[in-house]
Amino acid sequence: MDFERREDSLLPRPLFLRRMARWVLAAGVVLLGSLALGVCGYHLTEGLPWIDALLNASMILGGMGPVDPLKTNGGKLFASFYALYSGLAIISIAGLMIAPAAHRMLHMFHVEGRAAGANPKKPRRRTSH
Repeated sequence: MDFERREDSLLPRPLFLRRMARWVLAAGVVLLGSLALGVCGYHLTEGLPWIDALLNASMILGGMGPVDPLKTNGGKLFASFYALYSGLAIISIAGLMIAPAAHRMLHMFHVEGRAAGANPKKPRRRTSH
């Protein structure tokens, strides 16, 4: 999943859409993996039925909070760590989905700058004498 470099031309739309699909798929894998982690954790630590574990994991992963009251110390510890993990997971998932579009937008500026006659060379460093 490599992006084009500054000197490269803009990726054609069909290839860009394919890239977007791959990155959204990667985000979906992270999301489903995170949800599976939460479902198994609630089922094993609190003994919740699978459907209730899914509900609790979904609510925490979505930032809402647990539905069922937690009764065991293990369940409370799991929920604490899962909530912290979920916050980072959602930010990462959003980053995975936004990265290709943000890169394309920034790359457009480089392409437009070259077309307008901007100097593609790197600026020279100033040295103090």
